[in-house]
Amino acid sequence: QVQLVESGGGLVQAGGSLRVSCRTSGPGFFSYAMGWFRPAPGKEREFVAAIGWSNWRTSYAISVRGRFTISRDNAKGTVTLQMNSLKHEETAIYYCAARISPTDRVYATPSDFNFWGQGTQVTVSS
Repeated sequence: QVQLVESGGGLVQAGGSLRVSCRTSGPGFFSYAMGWFRPAPGKEREFVAAIGWSNWRTSYAISVRGRFTISRDNAKGTVTLQMNSLKHEETAIYYCAARISPTDRVYATPSDFNFWGQGTQVTVSS
């Protein structure tokens, strides 16, 4: 079983950048698909970005495409979300999620994941 701990949240002005990271513990990180989610109006959690077994397989919500980059370091057991050109409405708690994946693919809905971190607050001032 993997445990997830997010870090790197904070306060940034609109248009600025922030990087949030997720550190995992437990064996077999290389076989986990990972994702980032945040709450949204009318939804418990909204898909932000996802990554498969390697940095070659990624997926992004349309709203963040071109501004956010998800990456992973299998040696360190970490996944990072680099967020650029942040908008005020992207203020939220950002959650890291993980699941064992039998194939190298991405997952984009909260119900696909069975391990979650506690979240890290990102505040974008207008």
